[in-house]
Amino acid sequence: MKSAGLDVGSRTIALVSLNGSEPVHCVVDTGINPLQRCKELLSGIEYQRLVVTGYGRYLVTENIGGEAVTEIKAFAVGARYLFPDCRTIIDIGGQDSKVILLSDEGTVLKFEMNDRCAAGTGKFLEVMADTLEVDIGGLSKLALGAIRSVHINSLCTVFAGSEVVSLIARGEDTGAIALGLIEAINERIINMVRRVGCRDRVVFAGGAALNECLHRMLEKKLGVNLTVPAEPQIVGALGAAIIANNK
Repeated sequence: MKSAGLDVGSRTIALVSLNGSEPVHCVVDTGINPLQRCKELLSGIEYQRLVVTGYGRYLVTENIGGEAVTEIKAFAVGARYLFPDCRTIIDIGGQDSKVILLSDEGTVLKFEMNDRCAAGTGKFLEVMADTLEVDIGGLSKLALGAIRSVHINSLCTVFAGSEVVSLIARGEDTGAIALGLIEAINERIINMVRRVGCRDRVVFAGGAALNECLHRMLEKKLGVNLTVPAEPQIVGALGAAIIANNK
């Protein structure tokens, strides 16, 4: 069975196709016309069944076809395919962040999503990086090189941005600011994990999983090792493709 899975996110679109062998994947920027991006991605592959997840899933299914599934279901299936002993998933994407607790059999026991503002998401980190005139990787490097941090009072992207501008104007060290920002988002995610629960193995997915500083902080606070997939941005699309393949 040739199947395809799409994860249509606010910042990136991930495509995974299955054809009886190793999954083939592609990740592109969402851009201003996500529907056109999806059409272009799908035109390059053959598939019999399509499952779509992510915030843009209904846009795709209503205009291209396929079946929509929630991100919770897609990430649970994708993470368990990669790591059969996965019990907890932490996903920090561009638009939302989520924590999912799974049973021994892989069913979803409990989850929590932050999808009402950019606080605690990749977008927050992206905006803060722009304010400090570095990219996402540069933000992590600044934080890792800092010997102290500056407390950030607000996780609201707008207020935090203003706070960072004020700190810069006062001559505050950019590394200390970067570390304070990552500490703030780390605390937000930790609180979500505490409410949902955390059991080994813990899989860290989403674009923010590539942020080494955030990765280290989460591990230290949780007291567990986090498993980061080789391609952390495709976990949802992989799960969608597997669901399509099992239909």
